[in-house]
Amino acid sequence: QVQLVESGGGSVQAGGSLRLSCVASGFRYSPNCMAWFRQTPGKEREGVAMIYDGGDSTYYADSVKGRFTISRDNAKNTLYLQMNSLKPEDTSMYYCAAAFAPCTVIGGTLYGQQFWGEGTQVTVSS
Repeated sequence: QVQLVESGGGSVQAGGSLRLSCVASGFRYSPNCMAWFRQTPGKEREGVAMIYDGGDSTYYADSVKGRFTISRDNAKNTLYLQMNSLKPEDTSMYYCAAAFAPCTVIGGTLYGQQFWGEGTQVTVSS
């Protein structure tokens, strides 16, 4: 049974940092890509960052470029999202996703066979 379990969310002041983790288990084959999405009530889901198998290709939403870094440790089956210089507008529920090809993100939609975690809340106060 595939599971994705996020952790590391919490409350922080603007300008602070958090590191999210997502532990994956139950995959027979390594996902082609893993990603972080976020969604706030009343707003559309947003693709935040994605990393492809091998770790040499990444994607970031314009809103987080230069502040967030996605990485994965395949030996530990863990995905990370280092979030620096956090802003109040980063407040959201953050979800980990794993997918197989084509692994395309358009807006808040992930294309490919996909699996999702239950999310971890990030709250940034001004």
